[in-house]
Amino acid sequence: MNSSIKNRRSIRKYKSDKPVTKDQLNQLLEAAMMAPSACNSRPWEFIAVTKREILDEIARIHPFAKMCKTATAAIIVVAIPQEGMPSGYFSQDCAAATQNILLEAVAIGLGACWCGVYPRGERIDSLRKLFNINEPKILFNVIAVGTPDEAPEQKGFFEEARVTYIE
Repeated sequence: MNSSIKNRRSIRKYKSDKPVTKDQLNQLLEAAMMAPSACNSRPWEFIAVTKREILDEIARIHPFAKMCKTATAAIIVVAIPQEGMPSGYFSQDCAAATQNILLEAVAIGLGACWCGVYPRGERIDSLRKLFNINEPKILFNVIAVGTPDEAPEQKGFFEEARVTYIE
């Protein structure tokens, strides 16, 4: 199995003296944009944040993104529901892009944490105001990024009892 999958953890403490570079952010965003999407619709945009004041504001307004206080970057995934496309798939597409970011972060020595926004209306509204994002675009999530300052234990594991084999 891919070591990035086995080594991925939700990192909530970061080394503040090790900034995420623009090249690293671009590598994460390239990975995101390699994700599959329904009808190749690519219903996403991304906001890459390294400005300390904005990271602190994210930590203030999102109840579960306090780790942005020590993160040196964040990526905001913005979903773009599209007319003429199969309805409702943007959330799956943006989740696939998010997972690619999380796995690429591990591959390049960074840590990341997925902080849900969608479908929580109050989180969408507060971040919509912060980033001046208008409808129909939807703030999907915040991904805190940085150099890990912790090493949480693995929580995921294979449970064959949760699998039905049809042979």
